[in-house]
Amino acid sequence: MSPLYILSLGLLLLHTTPLCSSIAVSNDTLTAGQVLVVGGKLVSRNGKFALNFFQFQPTNTISKSTHNARSPSSWYLGVWFNNVPVFTTVWVANRDQAITDHNLNLTQLKISSDGNLVIVNQAANTESVISSSHIVNNRTQTSSINTSTIIVVLLNSGNLVLRNSLSSDLVLWQSFDYPTDVVLPGAKFGRNKVTGFSRRLISKKSLIDPGLGSYIIELEDTKGIVLQYGNLSVVYWHWPSPSTSSLNLIPILKTYLDSDSRTKGLINPTYVDNNQEEYYMYTSPNESSSTYFSLDISGQININVWSQANQSWQIVYSEHVDSCTPFATCGPFTVCNGIAKPFCDCMENFSQKSPLDWNFSDRTGGCIRNTPLHCSTSDKNITSSTDMFHPIARVTLPYNPKSIDIATTQSECEEACLGSCSCTTYSYNNSRCSVWTEQLLSVNLNDGIDNTSEDILYLRLAAKDLLPSLRKK
Repeated sequence: MSPLYILSLGLLLLHTTPLCSSIAVSNDTLTAGQVLVVGGKLVSRNGKFALNFFQFQPTNTISKSTHNARSPSSWYLGVWFNNVPVFTTVWVANRDQAITDHNLNLTQLKISSDGNLVIVNQAANTESVISSSHIVNNRTQTSSINTSTIIVVLLNSGNLVLRNSLSSDLVLWQSFDYPTDVVLPGAKFGRNKVTGFSRRLISKKSLIDPGLGSYIIELEDTKGIVLQYGNLSVVYWHWPSPSTSSLNLIPILKTYLDSDSRTKGLINPTYVDNNQEEYYMYTSPNESSSTYFSLDISGQININVWSQANQSWQIVYSEHVDSCTPFATCGPFTVCNGIAKPFCDCMENFSQKSPLDWNFSDRTGGCIRNTPLHCSTSDKNITSSTDMFHPIARVTLPYNPKSIDIATTQSECEEACLGSCSCTTYSYNNSRCSVWTEQLLSVNLNDGIDNTSEDILYLRLAAKDLLPSLRKK
């Protein structure tokens, strides 16, 4: 089994109930020679965070039955809020390499003989490494470190740290350096100017899958904070850093947070830029409060605060007011409506490719046609099609259009699309003909929030899918 580096591992937010043994180890430290197994856990000294093996189990009855039928045996090791009744993880070690039930009793977390923090599976008298911190590869003077004295500690901040010894403050590795979709108070979000190392966030794949999702946010050297759709490297939002622009996020964010009674004096954001590093960080003077910054499945940037009164997480700040702003948030061949619930829906005569995935907020597969298009090309390159078009009014046009300059009328634009079996849609606006031959992404309805588009998109459908009153030639 190939190792999955903890250096690239992540964190996960999910309103679920953990499936784990009731056995608890009320200790924040694991030393060389000790192991953490299923049923045991490390707890920070303040009781705020815990580390153990767990399985995601949705509390919703329908989601629970769907989850059990789909993925009943995926287990993870992670850090979560120990004192919040809604199970909320903030870091997961084996993000892309779940532990299965048949390996569970043979799986343990320990400090290896070379000083690395590893998740291993002891099977058939062999040791298979599931995950490793690989600190040996990241330090230059290993001879000065006594691997027999290395310890791992879960700090009050939620940071899992490898130290040289019980009496040493030397940090060999820490989970705060390798976040995925959550940043906790005291953790840096930014880059090392000397080494180029970047602490970036990657959204999770779904509510039950902490694997790498579609969205990435990081601090780049020339652009500032950049949020992009990873598969296509599409940058759809960025905020310049103070070093490259007169715009400064910190005073804007402070003013907003101080104006909200839920966050006034609770969150203190800062920005640091020196010869070595550039990063954003925030602290919370009230250590009894629970807060986190997240990049969610749909590409939204949120600041979340636990409400004791409501017994729920409250989103106190969201970078995108409109749920449709993130690129391709609903997947291909969908329409997004920011004022609807749910805000994602399939296009006319399309159906969800995987309703099971949609049930857990994974819409990357989008929607597929109910009826294949009727189109053929002869040996003489003559295309024949009986397909027709359905208009979708007042929407943003999809990603990556192709211009047809020779089409100077809407009729010619429609014929140009019908003349290619790969063409799925066309639009004719301001005497400009555009066609699309790939999956349609980011088609958003005019919802009056961030989208006020008046464009019309003509979706190609099989003739039998269109009622006579809707047909357009």
